[in-house]
Amino acid sequence: MKRGVLVRVVVGVVVVLLVIQNWLQGGQFNFGLSKIFSTAVLAATLVLALWESWLWRLPLAQRMPGTPRCIRGTWRGVLTTFWVDPKTGKSPDPKTVYLVIRQSASELSVKLLTNESRSASSFASVRLDDGSYELLYLYLNRPDSRYESRSRMHHGSTALDLSGSPVKRLKGRYWTDRDTRGELDFTERSMKIVDDFEEASALFR
Repeated sequence: MKRGVLVRVVVGVVVVLLVIQNWLQGGQFNFGLSKIFSTAVLAATLVLALWESWLWRLPLAQRMPGTPRCIRGTWRGVLTTFWVDPKTGKSPDPKTVYLVIRQSASELSVKLLTNESRSASSFASVRLDDGSYELLYLYLNRPDSRYESRSRMHHGSTALDLSGSPVKRLKGRYWTDRDTRGELDFTERSMKIVDDFEEASALFR
């Protein structure tokens, strides 16, 4: 259930219970209470909306227990694959890639952009494990049409360690259902959200 809806439901139930209690004790309904709590619902909804979109990202809020680490933005990094080309006996050179993270207080999505494909997350989460934070996500990779002959669509998973406070680096590994794996290392960040590889490249020129 969305948090805004949850606030309305909880406050509504409280209002109903208070009105019933007032009626049982005084013999009549006191609808003045409903006006007070209607205002409370509006205020709580507004505060919740601000928290969801913005307040949670403030430095003070980031220090509060239970607040997700802020990693939103576009990150530039390097992808290193361990796959070995059977024709050459070598792995391809590391390549520049971009990680686009859309994040609110309760939602998170990740998109990896390369010069040949894009990967969109089907599940993503920032988890605290033994005192350290990590980004975990599952994804579906879709290559550009001109590369489909040698790079088919596939699923995979990624685990990246978060370093710094605020976060300065994302580093970890990925695995795919094609039995390939590799490393990812992101050290540059822009707070702007982009949609494609060319737009991401322009951010860091």
